[in-house]
Amino acid sequence: ENCKPAQVLNFLKWPENHLTANRKLHFSIAKEDDVYFEIDSSTGDLFLSKELDYETASHFLLQIILKDYNNNPPQNNTVFLSIDVEDQNDHSPYFQDDFIVIGIEENVPVGTLVYTFNAKDGDGTFLNSKIQYSLEMSTMGENPFLIHPSYGTLTTALPLDREITRSVTLTVSAADQARNLTDRRFDSLAVKIVVLDINDNSPSFTSVPLSYVMEDVEVGFLAHHLIATDPDEGRNGEVTYHILSGNENKAFALDKITGLLTTSQLLDREIQDCYNLTVMALDDGSPALSTTQLLTIIVLDVNDETPVFLKQLYETAVHENQDPGEFVLKVEAVDRDAGLNSLLRYEILPGTGYENFKINPDSGELLTTASLDRETQDVFSIKGSPSRCSTAQLYLSVLDENDHSPLFAKTQYQISVREDLKEGSAILDLSASDKDDGLSGEVTYSLIDDTFGAFAIDSVTGSIVTTKALDRETKSQYTFRAVASDCSNHLPRSTTVMTVFLQDVNDNVPKFKQSYYKASVWEGQSPKTDIMQVFATDVDSGLNGEIEYSITSGNENGEFLIDSARGILATNTVLDHENTSSYREVAASHHLVLLASDRGTPSLNSTATVLITVLDVNDNPPEFSRSEYHIHVKESIPVGSHVTEVSANDYDAGSNAEITYAIISGNDRGHFHLDGKTGSVDLMKALDYEDTMKFTLIIQAT
Repeated sequence: ENCKPAQVLNFLKWPENHLTANRKLHFSIAKEDDVYFEIDSSTGDLFLSKELDYETASHFLLQIILKDYNNNPPQNNTVFLSIDVEDQNDHSPYFQDDFIVIGIEENVPVGTLVYTFNAKDGDGTFLNSKIQYSLEMSTMGENPFLIHPSYGTLTTALPLDREITRSVTLTVSAADQARNLTDRRFDSLAVKIVVLDINDNSPSFTSVPLSYVMEDVEVGFLAHHLIATDPDEGRNGEVTYHILSGNENKAFALDKITGLLTTSQLLDREIQDCYNLTVMALDDGSPALSTTQLLTIIVLDVNDETPVFLKQLYETAVHENQDPGEFVLKVEAVDRDAGLNSLLRYEILPGTGYENFKINPDSGELLTTASLDRETQDVFSIKGSPSRCSTAQLYLSVLDENDHSPLFAKTQYQISVREDLKEGSAILDLSASDKDDGLSGEVTYSLIDDTFGAFAIDSVTGSIVTTKALDRETKSQYTFRAVASDCSNHLPRSTTVMTVFLQDVNDNVPKFKQSYYKASVWEGQSPKTDIMQVFATDVDSGLNGEIEYSITSGNENGEFLIDSARGILATNTVLDHENTSSYREVAASHHLVLLASDRGTPSLNSTATVLITVLDVNDNPPEFSRSEYHIHVKESIPVGSHVTEVSANDYDAGSNAEITYAIISGNDRGHFHLDGKTGSVDLMKALDYEDTMKFTLIIQAT
């Protein structure tokens, strides 16, 4: 089916047999059969008149009519010719879509059918339309999917886990099975497979299982923050918190959403110094999964207990006249606090005769400091007390007035960013300070100038982010003001000027002003003759926008050179019109493909085609096809008869190749006439063999 029109079907030439030898035959095709074929009426050679398509018609039956003019009247014969069209692989397989997205749950077993691909091929025969499928993964690693080469069924080859691989991008190819490997055609389809989440992960606590809290904290005090994570997605990964046990006296309350554990009543370490709570983190999947943790909360002591003596009244006797330092008794007291708060110090309160005694502040042992005299005083009433001190601190708070404006650290900022930043990228974190307190010192940020939709500022953090893709070639610099304000309506706001310079990225290809150029040059010009200048532009800056020119193809013989900086195309050798008339795309060696490359990294480039016509100079004389013509004629041929025709060729072109013929000798009596344009020789006078047997004509071509 790939035979071109006007091509002779040599294998259908009529044989030289007894039917055709030495006979005058006329061949024709019946009118209803001559759509795709023609036949030479004299030779019987069969031609294609229209290109064939196997898929439209694969068989033809032609009715050939032979008319024999040697019979009188002429005799007609009919021959039927059967022609089978051989199929060529001229149709590529194709998919209905260029890109599809498929979802599959992560818990499906290996071998699960994911999708069935169905590519079509318009060819007519089996191998040319038989499709074989193949699969490629866009990333490195083991492909978790398989495709059946014949049926196009995509199945799982490995277990899937969304928490490891959320999606896989595949390229599915369909190729026909033409017998010749080089004739095979294919098409491809991009497939994104999204692994759908199921609730296959339990929450996991990341917060520590131990917390400390002072016993004197107020109700509602934050005692601990439970944190658990669940790698599942959506509701499967949403975690709530619950107390399962250990909180029977309702000492704590747990926010099930935030995981904040707070006190719900006053604590007393002396009653209970430790709580062991069993807490649970529960996700919202179906069925829900959970995990538990034993959370230990230790209540820390506060010095809130007063020491108490073991006896309210101590009675004892001591001998008089003993030396000082005599042991009298030991008093004891206890304190329910713990640690340092339970360490006691003893002292004697001032009273009558107290100067005669001393007490060890640590042990509570009472000793005499003087020799006692019963006659002088016989009874001593002494009061002792372990110390329980408390201190108070006075905190004087000055109530705030909003009397300060926010201030930026700098009045202007200049930064440079790459133009290929992704949308949403932070370029700078602005910070303004306000000496006021509370709401009066809370700063909000805003932009008051047009950023052409390129930037926005977080009103709370002051972070400036991009809001669209940047392009230095569209706009290379942005200047705008950022404002810091507090809640005041009468104080001035603080402003800073932002200047953002975009750094160039080599993202623009050099472009020729034309994709196709035509030029001409006279043959025979000396080397280094300028032919033309081409121009390419690159809107990038610096090295990214500097262009170098070169010739990539069509100059295999080195006939041309190009100035790499200026793009001037010139000859490198002396050109000859007769050897090469044009450098164009039809022949690979006869056209020039120019390359314009920038100096960026990586370098970008584009091409343009130049058709160069070598103009002719009249540097070739005409040449006869033969140096001598020998013609034999009968003396009886009538005047006006055509005798012969001479022909000369000139390798030049145009008017330089137009030839004029003339007889310059041998026709003195005017027997012959030569057509100066066609070279046709005709008889002008009757010939007489007995008068002249031979004429020698000298013919000139100019």
